[in-house]
Amino acid sequence: MALSSSTLLLVKSHISLSSFSNPSLYFSKRTSSKTQLGGSPGESRIRVRRISLSIINARADDRKEDIVIVGAGIAGLATAVSLQRLGIRTLVLEQGESLRTGGTSLTLFKNGWKALDAIGVGNDLRSQFLEIQGVLLEVSGADTEIMRKMLLLVNDFLGMAIKSEDGRELRSFRFKDEDESQEVRAVERRVLLETLASRLPPDAISFSSKLANIERSENGETLLELDDGIRISAKILIACDGIRSPVAKLMGFPEPNYVGHCAFRGLAYFPEGQPFEPKVNYIYGKGVRAGYVPVSETKVYWFICYNSSSPGPKITDPSILRQQAEQLVRNWPTELINLINLTPDDTIIRTSLVDRWLWPSISPPASTGSIVLVGDAWHPMTPNLGQGACCALEDSIVLTKKLAEAIKSKRTSVEDAFKAYGNERWPRIFPLTVRAYLVGALLQWDNPVICALRDNIVVPKLVRLGPVLEHTNFEFDPL
Repeated sequence: MALSSSTLLLVKSHISLSSFSNPSLYFSKRTSSKTQLGGSPGESRIRVRRISLSIINARADDRKEDIVIVGAGIAGLATAVSLQRLGIRTLVLEQGESLRTGGTSLTLFKNGWKALDAIGVGNDLRSQFLEIQGVLLEVSGADTEIMRKMLLLVNDFLGMAIKSEDGRELRSFRFKDEDESQEVRAVERRVLLETLASRLPPDAISFSSKLANIERSENGETLLELDDGIRISAKILIACDGIRSPVAKLMGFPEPNYVGHCAFRGLAYFPEGQPFEPKVNYIYGKGVRAGYVPVSETKVYWFICYNSSSPGPKITDPSILRQQAEQLVRNWPTELINLINLTPDDTIIRTSLVDRWLWPSISPPASTGSIVLVGDAWHPMTPNLGQGACCALEDSIVLTKKLAEAIKSKRTSVEDAFKAYGNERWPRIFPLTVRAYLVGALLQWDNPVICALRDNIVVPKLVRLGPVLEHTNFEFDPL
């Protein structure tokens, strides 16, 4: 049975923080709901067994926490670090046994770097990753090697070139020429998580802490029951548990929508040093596109995105993933095949691309009472603008400022602070989600006529890098 947003409206509180040290003054009594996590192995889904309007009694042995963050991903750790900088302690629950050490990398634009600077970790990461100077765009084709190498030489001067499937240069840019303040780097997800976690106290993250049940207590707090039977009573719950967020499901949000595209991703390793210039390289085909970008002196991130009517079965065997990825680009530039072959097993993945459009007056709000969503748990978006991680970082800072003001000034409630966060973030998040989807649809066209229009008119004559990256203009004050 699905939990509707109308039901969640019954679960409301008016949180007074006149005494943050006294939990009995925080919450008024509210109705309660009980949910059960389930799904196949590897999934983090929530199935609502029933909706109970009875009040759950807290137990004396329940662990008491002021603020619990669910999920030690980018959003969760950034939120914890942001609050920590303002003297507010949190407990982060992570279902894994450790931080995610596998996976690939992500691209951070200047808004992401400004967010990392605001929480004090930007320079630690800059020293480990190359700054990207521009973009090279080309088109797939088997007989374009000479032309492609010539355009690479051109790109050394121009910084960014866009090419078509037959090797023609479509467009060239340098980031700094379009926007002197622009900063683009590809960052290893593992390093980003480890850097954020290093700023927290040793006991701030509780690993192997997988949610089994979520309940409402008689005093309005949220009771979290873990798989091992431990119960935690949280005055405030911040859900940063990703695109399949159980908490978002509880709050009435639908499953993210599959957009019709899947992607292979990997992080190639060159022990003797990678040979590429610090530029983003894009290759466009018909219904398939690929790209690669240097991450550091020895690592290069790559992706292959392709159209698919369904997400297909989950595959984790690296040899099968390599074979499928190579099949998609077998007649494309040889660099792609080399990158695939140089990718360690634990850094090659295949994912389906999903998003969730937060329709005004239709979608549930970002918060209900003392529970709030952050990052992908609230607004999963496709990676076509490189803004998923950037927006999660933005979320964490905006939420931190709203919550800290409520806690310290005592002039507003936590519920109102969370509402203000949602109201401020929605006008930015919703258009970006829609725009990312539309950009992906444009780049994934497989109709030859439409692809010809894209390669000969849209990209060469209509695209301007400045307006394309205008969404990266977002300012932060240090925390």
